[in-house]
Amino acid sequence: MNSFDIAIIGGGPAGAMAAYVAASRNMKVLIIEKEMLPRYKTCGGGLVLRGRNRLPFDISSLIQREFHELEVYFEHSTHYFSTKRTDPIISMVMRDGFDALLVDHAKEKGAQIMDKTQLNGLVPIENGLILQTSAGNIQCRYLIAADGALSPTAKMAGWGESRKLIPALEYEVTVGKADFERLSKKVRFDVDAVPHGYAWCFPKENHLSIGVGCLKKQKINLKALYQDYLEKLGIKEILSASAHGFQIPISPRKEGFSKGPVFLAGDAAGFADPLTAEGISNALYSGELAASAIAENFEHVQTANLAYQKKLEEKLLPELKTSAIMGWVFYTQPSLRNLLIQKYGQKGCEFLTDIFMGKKPFPDKIKNRLKEKIPMLKFTG
Repeated sequence: MNSFDIAIIGGGPAGAMAAYVAASRNMKVLIIEKEMLPRYKTCGGGLVLRGRNRLPFDISSLIQREFHELEVYFEHSTHYFSTKRTDPIISMVMRDGFDALLVDHAKEKGAQIMDKTQLNGLVPIENGLILQTSAGNIQCRYLIAADGALSPTAKMAGWGESRKLIPALEYEVTVGKADFERLSKKVRFDVDAVPHGYAWCFPKENHLSIGVGCLKKQKINLKALYQDYLEKLGIKEILSASAHGFQIPISPRKEGFSKGPVFLAGDAAGFADPLTAEGISNALYSGELAASAIAENFEHVQTANLAYQKKLEEKLLPELKTSAIMGWVFYTQPSLRNLLIQKYGQKGCEFLTDIFMGKKPFPDKIKNRLKEKIPMLKFTG
């Protein structure tokens, strides 16, 4: 039976970054991916600068477009904001090539990969786990579950569902030449184009990624809202469109992020941003933290657990908490949000842009700051 220091389930950003970091520290690492890489992955593919800067290698060959300007619109409102930067605010990638490149870099450091392999069960042993897979049994000392929002690995390891999962619908759309020329110059977000959510238009190399997402659990017809959004964009000619529905976990798990030798990273842990639903940046970051915590405390599982929690609490978890408060105001308190926008709209948009470019930290004590601006504001979450 093959034995590894760390086995990682999932070859996305969290898993690939964990593998890269662990293999760089001379650990024996295996990535288990259920599909064959490269494979299509449902995702808007917008990589913000702070996420791109987390990567210790160049990915410019995969960037389909870079945008130094983005636009934010508000439904049924005159509110409109645009921000510009000299560095690219957001870079567009297709996840099949992006994920495959990350895995290739991990392989260069010594990581191994088994794709087209399904994890079917976990068997605890004295010093780790036996992984029952479609390709046979594998032994590992630690396991990092980076298998996305559904994360069957987390279920096998005993986690219940405590994350907030929101629905989203994305289309890869090929449009006529005139429409593409008009829409391919800027990234666009339309807040409230979806009740308690937003729509987006991300220009890729030769098509548009257009999507709608709702940041509140509710019954909603996303297909109809997508059609409405196409009209708003003024698209006259659609040559092809491929629809992909998915869920995004925008709140961290309440049961913690490690149980013995099993660690959770990325969407499996619930680390997508609660304000924007962007997940790549925190997936990369949490994969790095999980691998580092294990590598630094390899001989002591409980110490590794505590180290991972401490690393998450230093930055990532406080950021998610702040972002959740901002998202609550933004999507569930529209009258209060509009009041803030009227007074601080452009300044706030510039500030958020700097946060997601990694130029500024998330503000702390956000509740107190908002209450100073609007004394009657009462938080329910």
